[in-house]
Amino acid sequence: MIVEYIRYRLAADAAEAFERDYARAARVLDASPHCLAYELSRCVDEPACYLLRIEWDSADGHLRGFRKSAGFADFLAAIGGYIGAIEEMRHYAATGVVARKPAP
Repeated sequence: MIVEYIRYRLAADAAEAFERDYARAARVLDASPHCLAYELSRCVDEPACYLLRIEWDSADGHLRGFRKSAGFADFLAAIGGYIGAIEEMRHYAATGVVARKPAP
């Protein structure tokens, strides 16, 4: 498994459309056997900033399986207008240092 992180910085008036368009793109992620999980978070301290976290089955599954799939065109159609707002896009390998507590 790999984890992809994408940081966005948007124009002040783009947040509502961005979240709506990513919800549309999420349907393509849901349909991909290579996408294990995803989460789009908005920064509380800087509301123009978003962080997208996607868990992929492998780098190959993401870069070849997903990006060469028929659904990728629909994914790009939904979020392609935000590519210029990307500040960083990187893949990370998970380590053994992890914990999760149940929400109160």
